[in-house]
Amino acid sequence: MVCVMSGAGLQLALFLCGGYVVALGVHAEEPRVAGHHEAEHYMAAVYEHQSILTPDPLALLSRQQALELMNQNLDIYEQQVMIAAQKGVQIIVFPEDGIHGFNFTRTSVYPFLDFMPSPRLVRWNPCLEPHRFNDTEVLQRLSCMAIKGDMFVVANLGTKQPCHRNDPGCPKDGRYQFNTNVVFSNNGTLVERYRKHNLYFEAAFDAPLKVDHSIFDTPFAGKFGIFTCFDILFFDPAISLLRDSEVKHIVYPTAWMNQLPLLAAIQIQRAFAIAFGINFLAANIHHPSLGMTGSGIHSPLKSFWHHDMEDSGGHLIIAQVAKNPVGLIGTENATEKMDPSQSKFLELLAGDPYCEKDAKEVHCDGATEWNMNAPPTFHSEMMYDHFTLVPVWGREGYLRVCANGLCCHLLYQRPTLSKELYALGVFDGLHTVHGTYYVQACALVKCGGLGFDTCGQEITEATGRFEFHLWGNFSTSYVFPLLLTSGMTLETPDQFGWESDYSFLRKRGLSSGLVTAALYGRLYERD
Repeated sequence: MVCVMSGAGLQLALFLCGGYVVALGVHAEEPRVAGHHEAEHYMAAVYEHQSILTPDPLALLSRQQALELMNQNLDIYEQQVMIAAQKGVQIIVFPEDGIHGFNFTRTSVYPFLDFMPSPRLVRWNPCLEPHRFNDTEVLQRLSCMAIKGDMFVVANLGTKQPCHRNDPGCPKDGRYQFNTNVVFSNNGTLVERYRKHNLYFEAAFDAPLKVDHSIFDTPFAGKFGIFTCFDILFFDPAISLLRDSEVKHIVYPTAWMNQLPLLAAIQIQRAFAIAFGINFLAANIHHPSLGMTGSGIHSPLKSFWHHDMEDSGGHLIIAQVAKNPVGLIGTENATEKMDPSQSKFLELLAGDPYCEKDAKEVHCDGATEWNMNAPPTFHSEMMYDHFTLVPVWGREGYLRVCANGLCCHLLYQRPTLSKELYALGVFDGLHTVHGTYYVQACALVKCGGLGFDTCGQEITEATGRFEFHLWGNFSTSYVFPLLLTSGMTLETPDQFGWESDYSFLRKRGLSSGLVTAALYGRLYERD
């Protein structure tokens, strides 16, 4: 499925260009662009690659055998570069592990590793200087692709770096092994590298002793930052990179296993773009049997994405991207006439005593009555975390649910009721499964069934429509808005931001049934 999603309203959408999406073997649409100048945009591509894997990643291969396998993947990369070149693409991003694969040991991955000099110390064009360093065949091919396609190429590979015994961090085998992203300019020069810092159960690789804060400059769009997969959940380098206000674009190779309801690949990619007001170019690997799919070119107001758990084969996305992305509107700069639900939301925030009766009766603006029985609080596991939840019943209402110091609030209306159970959940604590990190989350989710114990299960289809405000008293400024509807469809919030020290998310007019609406906060200092 290739999808194009635009902003909440035409007024917002007009700030961003139209775009087009290309899939291998599918005829490309022409760009839908009106009244824009090429100088304000650039052409980008990401490729979701179904990599050709070694049959046994634990087997010890020769360098030649490893190169034979990697060249099969590089042949596909080169095909995609040439397709993208015909469309005027200026930068293309390939996924993590796409060339060499995964599930290696430290020893079995060694034949797949290229030697990697630092581009900050050595200016080098591998295509034009192939004999300068040994064991650089993969770098040479990527460099030549950049020249042939006349575009910047971003790719991921395994690299090695010898170290000395007097280096206190040097592994016993005398070398560092890194999960590395590389960037080549359109003339084939190696301009930047990034060595993955937050490894995800990758025994074959070392984390660098010092975090790489990798930024590269381009003639067509200025500065880009770069990091990899699991890094997106941590402060370094993902957040710290953006302290440079000139970084308005991120390139992101990933090998992400989807986990609903809160951390599907396209969900977190889009949330990052919205939260920081940047463009986010994400290339995921494609192995549906492992839950790996989901790539996109995301901006705050529009996304071009691909998520496909059924079909095999790679997928190329091409889009025209604004050099200066425009962010979402928050309450502080909204100019439209305030509707009753917005007035009610602001009065609830103001702490009207009558509004603090925990979902029993809410008459905040005196115009509409909300008569509800207080719903029962229950507990269920979501994302391996112990959430506290309340069911979302009725056509309209106001709910509040709290855990530790975090209280989540939901003001909602439903045009029609569906025979589905929804719940509002809260979690404020340390996540400890598949990584350790501190999360604060407010989540409106569709449950897997009608029982409370099904809330938090992974589902992708829903029919329930909502118009809502969701907010919470987060103790972190790093909050990511997640909004997903039926069929793995991304939606753009109408508003996202801060009001009276509460982070909030607002949406009306969903295109399909709601799967997840959430505010996902990260307290990095408590990890």
